[in-house]
Amino acid sequence: MKIAVTYQNGQIFQHFGHTEQFKIYDIADKKITGSSIVDTNGSGHGALAGFLSSAGVNVLICGGIGGGAQTALSEAGIQLYGGVTGSADDAVTALLAGNLGFNPNVKCTHHDNEHGTSGHNCGSNGCGSHTCGNH
Repeated sequence: MKIAVTYQNGQIFQHFGHTEQFKIYDIADKKITGSSIVDTNGSGHGALAGFLSSAGVNVLICGGIGGGAQTALSEAGIQLYGGVTGSADDAVTALLAGNLGFNPNVKCTHHDNEHGTSGHNCGSNGCGSHTCGNH
């Protein structure tokens, strides 16, 4: 099994569609047997599901993620754990132990650049400084 995590500086990157790197973990018998950091080479929202599928990924852990990307992941057979924050390594360890806190209804709906009433623009604030999945 392979688990991918949106990745930036050891942390779970908070905007799936802008992910520049994934950390991919190889899993056997509910244990991490290896990992590697891979560049997405600029793939966008739609292409990332195909990127993960071609890498043999079965599970994705991420922060915020839009509905279209969720659909693409589902169609690719990739199980999603969204709305997660913190250390990538800790999240994978928690998932393997059955203790990962995630939001099954996560939606990152700021593709029109507005977050509800907060009115900030994720394009300029990077989505990495807050938790899109928890809106």
